[in-house]
Amino acid sequence: MTGEGFQWPPETRSFCAELPFTPRTTIFERGKGIQLFDARGRDYLDALSGIFVACFGYDCEPIIAAMTAQLRDGLAFQPPLHGTNHNALRLADALVDLAPDGITAVKLLSGGSEAVEAAIRLSRVYHAVTGKPSKQKIISHYQSFHGATYGSLGLTGHPGVKVFGAPMPDVVHTLPPEFLAQQWGLTAVEAGERAAALIEQTIEAEGPDHIAALVVETYSQLRELAAPDPGYFARIREVCDRYDVLLVFDEIVTGFGRTGANFGADAVGVTPDLICAGKGLSGGYAPLSALLIHERVAAPFRDGNGHMAFGTTHTFSGNPIASAAGLASVTHFTEGGFLPRIQDLSVHLRRSMDAALGDKGTANIAGLLCGVVVPDPDGRGVGDLVEAACWERGVIVRGMPYGVMLAPAFITTTTQLDEICAVVGDAVHEVVG
Repeated sequence: MTGEGFQWPPETRSFCAELPFTPRTTIFERGKGIQLFDARGRDYLDALSGIFVACFGYDCEPIIAAMTAQLRDGLAFQPPLHGTNHNALRLADALVDLAPDGITAVKLLSGGSEAVEAAIRLSRVYHAVTGKPSKQKIISHYQSFHGATYGSLGLTGHPGVKVFGAPMPDVVHTLPPEFLAQQWGLTAVEAGERAAALIEQTIEAEGPDHIAALVVETYSQLRELAAPDPGYFARIREVCDRYDVLLVFDEIVTGFGRTGANFGADAVGVTPDLICAGKGLSGGYAPLSALLIHERVAAPFRDGNGHMAFGTTHTFSGNPIASAAGLASVTHFTEGGFLPRIQDLSVHLRRSMDAALGDKGTANIAGLLCGVVVPDPDGRGVGDLVEAACWERGVIVRGMPYGVMLAPAFITTTTQLDEICAVVGDAVHEVVG
């Protein structure tokens, strides 16, 4: 349906959107399963889970029930400087149970950027309290994305963020393995070895006594979701241990089942010191993220009773409603047997997408993350064109410089996956010719 006669409401004059208003900008009114319905009268299959968030769809009853029950208890907020709530405590335990061995503490926050900023702060203060206050610099990759606040933008290795002015100081970037593989024609193993060597050389060049942490993504949406060789992660773990540098995994996108493992750390077989998790952590029902902390880092901050405290806090950190949503989401994920379902759907997605693309593109797939790479020899902005063509066909994807990205919800059926892949394939063939 196209929805004739649609008019923007008067309040549009004062609303500031994230991106410029375009003919595709719409007002969503309701959702059911993985379908969204807008004010134009159109319906869409959301193949992006909103933006890696709505992993249980738009009408997940267990999460709705948990949030409703908490609201009816009359505790929508608690004084964060004077106490916490049962939901926050239970959610922290549930996340520790889900995380790799050695993760023993959790700080709850409201969004991915907050979690990354907390990782920066904790890395620096950890070295300060363990007698190495000069270790302040953070290493991250070029072609990375870590958030939209000042500190997380500083870690982001993308030239587009320079529009916001001078970044946070004491951040050093290195080249990621995917870039080296692409630019130099290396295998994944060779690229991983060279990228790890670059990190070690950077630590030496900057001075090991000045490096607090290395922040990396397990799979990067900006780098086509190409999977680095697992040996790369084992190598950077060794490098970080040798130089007393904390290894931080930014898993805002990849955490919580998205890659077909509980966390990207499980997928690559390496346990970092800190994991930043978010996006689908609450199923999209409340702003929620978490910093997961290895006992190595937690130990210096524990009191005589074994409790850990780490400030500064945020007003809505550990909010009762958000924590209720998160606890219900994690419980639904574990008790609902979603991990094997995601793995089976991933196999189906690969088969269906490969068939739909033919020789017009390739798909990099990790669990229910999919980067569709489409040649763009003329520099037409093929990703935006394919996204627009999918939108016209009623499927929501994300345009990227290399093509489009998908992140179907965990409840997506194989029939819906086939429909999504067919639409993407048609759109790619239309744009590429």
